[in-house]
Amino acid sequence: MNRPLVIEPEAAAELEDAVQWYESRRAGLGLEFARVVRVALAAVEREPLHFPEAEPGIRYAVLRRFPYASYFVLDAERVAVIAIFHHRRDPAQWQARR
Repeated sequence: MNRPLVIEPEAAAELEDAVQWYESRRAGLGLEFARVVRVALAAVEREPLHFPEAEPGIRYAVLRRFPYASYFVLDAERVAVIAIFHHRRDPAQWQARR
């Protein structure tokens, strides 16, 4: 049984900020970033255990083409995306969201 994927508010805000930032750099690039995120999250929803752990209980999926990863946790009922995070940012920011 697939668990539904839920994007936590902090992750949704990071996604929106990144889409706007990329779109401000080049028309259509923000939409491409959003598409890449959707593809990655669809794979996470299908097979969450396929992805490696960043630390115990938190898994991640690296995005293609962009220097971002989505971080997520699993429980019995859902897959919760807790961060959509640029590789150069301080990981302590998403680690505090456990």
